[in-house]
Amino acid sequence: MPRRTATMLASTLVLIVLLCVGVFPFLTPPYSEMTPGPTVNTLGDSGGEPVLQISGRKTFPTTGHLNMTTVRVTGANYRMNLAEVVYGWLAHDNIVVPHETLYPDGKTEEQSNQENAEEFSQSQESAKVAALRELKIPVKSRVVVSSVRKDSPAQGTLHAGDVINAVDGVPVKRPDDVSKVVVKHKPGEKVTFSIVPAKAAAAAEKAGKEPSGAQNVQVNTVKSAEVDRTIVGITAGTDHTFPFTVDIKLADVGGPSAGLMFALGIVDKLTPSDLTGGKFVAGTGTIDDQGTVGPIGGIEMKLVGARNAGAEYFLTPSDNCAAAASDTPQGLTLVRVKTINDAMKALEKIRSGNTAGLPSCSKG
Repeated sequence: MPRRTATMLASTLVLIVLLCVGVFPFLTPPYSEMTPGPTVNTLGDSGGEPVLQISGRKTFPTTGHLNMTTVRVTGANYRMNLAEVVYGWLAHDNIVVPHETLYPDGKTEEQSNQENAEEFSQSQESAKVAALRELKIPVKSRVVVSSVRKDSPAQGTLHAGDVINAVDGVPVKRPDDVSKVVVKHKPGEKVTFSIVPAKAAAAAEKAGKEPSGAQNVQVNTVKSAEVDRTIVGITAGTDHTFPFTVDIKLADVGGPSAGLMFALGIVDKLTPSDLTGGKFVAGTGTIDDQGTVGPIGGIEMKLVGARNAGAEYFLTPSDNCAAAASDTPQGLTLVRVKTINDAMKALEKIRSGNTAGLPSCSKG
């Protein structure tokens, strides 16, 4: 579209908006706004202290950047007026989305913040596991009670942090092993859990030992109100014992999307080779214990934030590639990754300057 035509179209839209706002001042469309948030170098400091703090293991100097990226969003109670909505549609460095995209099912800002905090905490745990496993450093894992639903049969019998060794005598190795046994029961039947209580498990972990002293407890079952299956009212998860301490210090950030960059930062600090070669690399992506990189939201805004901060390369989850490639800031090279190992191989090419073979993102 010629620039003159685009300018005239934009001016016309703005005029329409002003007229609508004058005639319908009460009109407040259910939209929210996303804008680029700050980026943080996982190899550097934040708030006066290192983002990654490792003790009990030798660490090595690092250079360059491995920046995690963020997105700012309007609050749950904020309602954009029509002028703001249309301006957001016309602007390049922000995105207007339906309000329910950010706050589904009437979720409050407090509930959203709590959920983001929990996801952020879990992403840190998975980042540590993925990084150490990438370096072939053993990490011990166990299935635990992550949460207990209020007024459920498990309340008062099972507690968050309890280690689950077996259910009905069947050893559990993964969280979903628990539900596989529970759903075989009819509502009203009892399930026997072999557990190590949370306090005993925490004491063992602090002493560097495996949790022991399991005891059997029985829990009634009920039919779930949400789905057609039998439950006891717990969520099972995974806890880990690390051979040394890795702390991630970063305030005012939520959600799981920094997992990949945290994992890479940990690897960089634990290896003598400099992962970036002094280059400015940013990125995003969730990560699981096996090192698989997952998609995130707000990719367009994260690209803008990364480029504004000075990034030259952006590690992009494969599932976000099409959206990222459709509007890539000038001067930013997208690098497609599916696993932490993909990211490691890409960083090797970046630091060597041999970037011709970098896996790229395409619009299709």
